[in-house]
Amino acid sequence: MKVVIADDEPLARERLRALLASEAGVDVVAEVGDGQAALEACAAHDADLVLLDIAMPGIDGLEVARHLAAFDPRPAVVFCTAYDAHALSAFDAAAVDYLVKPVRPERLHVAIERARTFTLGRGQSAGEGGARARTHLCARLRGSLRLIPVEDIHYLQAEEKYVVVHHARGEDLIEESLKSLEQEFGERFMRIHRNCLVSRHELVELRRSHDGQVHAVLRHVPQPLEVSRRCVSQVKDVIRAL
Repeated sequence: MKVVIADDEPLARERLRALLASEAGVDVVAEVGDGQAALEACAAHDADLVLLDIAMPGIDGLEVARHLAAFDPRPAVVFCTAYDAHALSAFDAAAVDYLVKPVRPERLHVAIERARTFTLGRGQSAGEGGARARTHLCARLRGSLRLIPVEDIHYLQAEEKYVVVHHARGEDLIEESLKSLEQEFGERFMRIHRNCLVSRHELVELRRSHDGQVHAVLRHVPQPLEVSRRCVSQVKDVIRAL
């Protein structure tokens, strides 16, 4: 079992590594101190298990877990934290276990066995629960990862099996469906076409071309985007409310 330890406290990482040394079949493939590095390590090493602190610099452990839920194969997540107040949120994020520091050897052993069971099914029974929406989307780039702040996204457009994220610094491909993104971020993005979601904050006006086709003008996008007939009325309502 390939394990990544993610904790911003070096002593906590050292303790977990020492405890894992007595567990058969466990290989610590990376130790990291923040959420971005945790995602990169999991992608680079195809981790089976992540021992994940919640309070870390940058994106926190709960959000890291939500990004890991989109990985294939999906690693098991065990939270290790000094605060038991996060337990409910942890299981909303589909963690297989939740350990309170200082982690006891017998509890860590139980968590590892749960992770082994999880990897056999690779999360077939895991759900999103009541987890709140992410603040970033995660794009894979030749073995590395790029986190895209949701607030920087102008629009999302489906192309074959990918979604192209058009954002303030360019564009990236993500392996998520437009439908799932609409369900998660419905308050921020709205559908203007079967293959396109736009940021409500980006909408400026609607324009009708000489052939009768309606297009949406976005604040930071030079080219207007096509609006399907079934979406025109809803887009008009949103623009009026701005």
